[in-house]
Order: sequence, then C-alpha cells, then structure tokens
Amino acid sequence: MNSDLSFIVNNMKNEDRYSISTDVLFNHLDLIDVQKIINESQKKWQNYSLCRVNDSVVRLGIIQGEFHWHKHDSGDEFFLVLEGKLIVEFENNEIKLSPLQSIVVPKGMMHKTKASERTAILMIEDYLVKPTGD
Repeated sequence: MNSDLSFIVNNMKNEDRYSISTDVLFNHLDLIDVQKIINESQKKWQNYSLCRVNDSVVRLGIIQGEFHWHKHDSGDEFFLVLEGKLIVEFENNEIKLSPLQSIVVPKGMMHKTKASERTAILMIEDYLVKPTGD
C-alpha cells in the first residue's frame, strides 16, 4: 500500500458517471485515515475499497448525485453515513439516513442511493459482489 493518500486519490480510474475501485487499498494492521481520504477526494462519485474483513470488503463512498437501480443477488449490503445525508430508495419507499445512521439492504432487493449534498458513507458487502449490481 502506498502511504501517500494523495497519490491514491488522484490516480483512481476516471469514469463518466462513477469512479469505483475494487482494488483493496489497505492490508491488516495498516492505519486507515478515513477522514483524510474524504478530505482529499475530488470527484462527485468516488468509491474506494478500503480493506477486507474475512469474506467482506469495507468500502468508502464519497458521493453526490444518484446511483442507478440495482441489486446484489449474492449478499446483503450495509450502509453507514459518516457525513452528509443519504437516501436509499426502494421500489415502494425510501429511507433517509443522517450521520451515524445505517441500514442493511437484503440481498436481491432492488435499490438505488441518492445524495443531494456531498456525503461520505461506509459500505460493507461480500468481497466478490459486483459494486454496480447484478
């Protein structure tokens, strides 16, 4: 792991709509400075795979805007808002999350996330899950 977070933040793949990195950035016992990553992120939709915990991956999303409708057939997805506000929309309702609130979306459930302001979230999901959905 390169300890210069500026290098990591500035050298992620650029995609038109989202920037999602599935490469795990940190190993066991590495210090992960989440606030520094949030502060240095420059994109409207950036998703970093921070670390693995057993068969799961912990991802950090710094987002503003709307993700597409999707589902994960193989596992549940956990969201925890660190900063900002997140809306998790389902086919028949939506749940609004503020800082330090969380939700688990069950596997197979269609959903999309939205953030009208810059929002930082932690997500935990199966390591092999496709972040953009099945």
